[in-house]
Amino acid sequence: MVKLEGIEKNIEYTFAEKNYLIEALTHRSYLNENNHWKPNHNERLEFLGDAVLELIVTEEIYHRYPDYSEGKLTPLRAALVNYITLAHISKNIDLESFLLLSKGEAKESSRGREVILGNAMEALIGAIYLDGGYVAAKKFINKVVMPELQNIFSKGSYRDAKSLLQERTQADHKVTPVYKVLEEKGPEHEKKFLVGVYINSELIAQGEGFSKQEGELEAAKKAMGVI
Repeated sequence: MVKLEGIEKNIEYTFAEKNYLIEALTHRSYLNENNHWKPNHNERLEFLGDAVLELIVTEEIYHRYPDYSEGKLTPLRAALVNYITLAHISKNIDLESFLLLSKGEAKESSRGREVILGNAMEALIGAIYLDGGYVAAKKFINKVVMPELQNIFSKGSYRDAKSLLQERTQADHKVTPVYKVLEEKGPEHEKKFLVGVYINSELIAQGEGFSKQEGELEAAKKAMGVI
């Protein structure tokens, strides 16, 4: 059984309903090797946490940078909520030590591990939101996510291919690129996503990656070469 006191101490939040936290820490692969395990895996919480994170980050940067246009705010948000940033943050709270994984997933490659950690961060945010509401989720995000803005600005990491493509399409076509998952293939622990980027409903390019975000970046890089 995972020691919940340890992770609660690290995140400085105590759950009233411990099952939310246990579910957030349970990766799908763990259930394959532990049929007795009652809690669900964390993908539903990940889905919820993704939306909560994006809303709160959007609200924060909207108020912090009143002079920034949508075109400047969007890449900032993307840099804060992507799985690479979230995986980095997860290491600050030692989230990996508390995750429930199969033996195979525990030996996953560095890229695969970052995706798992990023997803687990979203699940944790979803769990905090369900347990403590919007205020608790916002407090947690302001404490562990928003400080990454300084690194993002100093490294210029918010200007990735997606950001550059959006700037170009908004300037030239007055529209924002739309990304859609075209195909998912491979086993759960090595799933790949084929993503298409559309401008004015026209498929411009496709990219593949071990996460939706990675696929989107690849698609954006290719699109930059054809528009």
